[in-house]
Amino acid sequence: MVANRSSSSRRDESGKLVAVLGPTNTGKTHLAIERLCGHSSGAIGFPLRLLAREVYERVCAMKGANQVALITGEERIEPKDARYLLCTVEAMPVHADLAFMAIDEVQLAADRERGHIFTDRLLHARGREETMILGSSTIEPLVRSLLPRAEIIGRPRFSTLRHAGAKKLSRVPPRSAIVAFSAEQVYAVAELLRRFRGGAAVVMGALSPETRNRQVAMFQSGEVDYLVATDAIGMGLNLDLDHVAFAGLSKFDGQRQRRLTTAEMAQIAGRAGRHHRDGTFGTLSGTRSHDAEFTPEEVYAIEEHRFPPLTKLFWRDSEPRTDSLTNLIEDLSAPPDRPELAPAPEAIDLAVMRRLAEEADVASTVRASALVERFREACMLPDFRQQGVEVHSRFVARLWQDLRHGALPTDYIAARIAELDNVSGDIDTLQGRIAAIRSWSYITQRPDWVIAREEMAARARAVEARLSDALHSRLTERFVNRRLTILMRGAGADAALLPVTTQGEDVLVDGEPIGKLEGFRFKVDPATHHADHKLLFAAAERHLPQIFAERARELTEGVASGSEALHIANGSLLRGNEVLARIEVDRARSMTPRIVLDRALEAVPETERRALKERLDEWLAAWQAPLAGLVALDEAARAEDGGPELRALLIKLVDGGGVLLRARSGLEGLSKDQRHKLRQLKVFFGALDIYLLSALKPAAQQRWRELAMARGWTLPPVPEGMPSVINADKDRPPAAYRRAGKQAIRIDLAERLFRAAHGVRAEAQRKPFAIDDAMATSMGLTEPGYEALMRSAGFRPKPRRTLGEGEFGPPTPKMWTWLPPRPDDTPPRERAARRASPAKPAHAMPARTDPAGGEPRRNDTKAGAHKPAERPAKRPPAPPAGGGAFAGLADLLRGGAKD
Repeated sequence: MVANRSSSSRRDESGKLVAVLGPTNTGKTHLAIERLCGHSSGAIGFPLRLLAREVYERVCAMKGANQVALITGEERIEPKDARYLLCTVEAMPVHADLAFMAIDEVQLAADRERGHIFTDRLLHARGREETMILGSSTIEPLVRSLLPRAEIIGRPRFSTLRHAGAKKLSRVPPRSAIVAFSAEQVYAVAELLRRFRGGAAVVMGALSPETRNRQVAMFQSGEVDYLVATDAIGMGLNLDLDHVAFAGLSKFDGQRQRRLTTAEMAQIAGRAGRHHRDGTFGTLSGTRSHDAEFTPEEVYAIEEHRFPPLTKLFWRDSEPRTDSLTNLIEDLSAPPDRPELAPAPEAIDLAVMRRLAEEADVASTVRASALVERFREACMLPDFRQQGVEVHSRFVARLWQDLRHGALPTDYIAARIAELDNVSGDIDTLQGRIAAIRSWSYITQRPDWVIAREEMAARARAVEARLSDALHSRLTERFVNRRLTILMRGAGADAALLPVTTQGEDVLVDGEPIGKLEGFRFKVDPATHHADHKLLFAAAERHLPQIFAERARELTEGVASGSEALHIANGSLLRGNEVLARIEVDRARSMTPRIVLDRALEAVPETERRALKERLDEWLAAWQAPLAGLVALDEAARAEDGGPELRALLIKLVDGGGVLLRARSGLEGLSKDQRHKLRQLKVFFGALDIYLLSALKPAAQQRWRELAMARGWTLPPVPEGMPSVINADKDRPPAAYRRAGKQAIRIDLAERLFRAAHGVRAEAQRKPFAIDDAMATSMGLTEPGYEALMRSAGFRPKPRRTLGEGEFGPPTPKMWTWLPPRPDDTPPRERAARRASPAKPAHAMPARTDPAGGEPRRNDTKAGAHKPAERPAKRPPAPPAGGGAFAGLADLLRGGAKD
């Protein structure tokens, strides 16, 4: 019985039987569609749901949607009056009475996994008037043997297919497909194409048909110029490809890693070139692994379409006995009786059936013939999740618990579908959910498995559509860089030809944002890959100067009108946080800064840049107005008629921000005329400090500090408003302040306190005296701070006299004495350390080592002449109040000093 079923066909003697054989791009599918539409009814079986859907839409456009049906394992669109059926091979209605029947890609009868399905349709699917078999010419000998009455029609390829050799990925031309044989390799190639060519569409067998459709549509519409795919594109997908590049020439076929056959290579390479447009094929070079290369024999076979004929087709009994589970498994495992046929390898349905038959609790439920048939249908559920026999068999066993009693519970199916309705996650997560929902789509398409079949099928399709949309979005986000695609397509070899516009601060190319403007700087969008930056800069380089010129004109007008708020900080001229220029200060001309425009303004055209520079120079001159006094000192320091002593003092005074410690100023060495010159410059001679009163104002101190910072100095900040007294416990006080214990007081106010104290001292005539500290208190000085300040000026407090036992009265006022402070104003610890260290002899030149290797000798005029070291001179006594370091004080008391 097996032999008879394997070799017979149901309507061999009825209708026309035609086998149209030939390579890819011969118009076989197009011919079958024309013949289908020329009959009153018919069906075509395709190897892929994707291809069935494509042809379904074409036939709907020709015959009307109400006359065309789409039947696949996961989707059924069956209008009531449908006469034309587009199906997958597995879902073909073999027993239907139709005028026309066709099977596409029939050479897949030699496929290990699905071959027996194609063999069965080859032998048994017949149209009442005409049957058409489409496939490769490699199956021709077997068709002649199995179907001797079939008319063989060979069709030549419309276009030429030529070998283009190996190319680096960067040299692969647009409108190309790169074929890889693992998901990892597909992702790696797509990522590289995203970096260097803007992206690629991705087509893999693991994707849902909807996702593959949308990825293919993205390539077909020209949104991307490259397609990265597995060998799934070889199965009848009609693509506008000019070139096919193989990333490898071997694949894992389920049992072992093997090299592709020449027929398989040609099936994939034949996707290049459509209709009369020639195509090319080749390999990728420059990969990190061993580069794949075609042999000369393989190139000849592909170009000339000469392949070894098929010798065997896989077969499995399509009408097994269903009276018992044992007989069912036996018939499905039985060998064929024809030499042209070979037993099919164990498919997933038979493997699951064997596995569950070994479980007594499952096998005991499969008794009657109807239950055996139903159990077989349950085991035929495809393993969409690709999890293997063990896991898939447990899923089938769970279904069988309900199917053996009737239909699956609606609430159970609804809950399982709802669990998968989640569009979050990465690419792999979404692929897993889509594989799972495809299982439920298949289940809900079975007419007797689900009670509310239409509702559940619609829910499953909706979830699959949402997941497919999300997966397409993830693939596009990961592997498509739209901005770079636009650049590559619009610019070609010259990125300067691209249209660049601005929208606010955004820079757009053909409406696609590529970066932002920050003042006069172009910042590439951080979402772009580093490899894109060079091209993005090139695209903007030729267009941005015009935009920058307009911005420079607006800035120039704003500075002139005062509407632009500019400031100087850390040696830079800023507008907000944008750096416009650098402030450069020469050491020899510290009060004559100059502006050096920031490098970002080099993109501004010369005319606008020069005008902006002139306006900023004017702004800087106005900004320096509070420093007029210091500027005058700086100019006087460079005058030759002042004398070296005066010039040195002025330089130090300018460097100190208008404040100089009197003891270190060299004031005593100046002549009367030089001192008069200082008074003309409004320099005040205080008891401890020499200072320029105008430089102590807040604006002057703040701007002097900014110029000093531009010279690389590190200075404490100037307090807001320059209060009289500030806290300075551990911090270094600003230049305009003198330390007073844990406080600091402004220099001019400290001088006012010193002047009042010296007036009291002069009246006391060398006797202890009391000082009213009300003025210091009003300034904000504490008692310890005031005492520390007065000590620095030579005033020494005497201990208060305490009242004795039995004495009453107000506390004794604090009494003071005065001793001139040391001229160098060296801190006490430093003076103590200086006294502790031995004095070193002074030498005109440093010692040097004798050339003969002896002891060091002096650098005297005559060799061997030694002079005893001079003893350090004794420290002179402190000068009286009217001279030395306090000569200015005597002037003050006589009324000679002026502010």
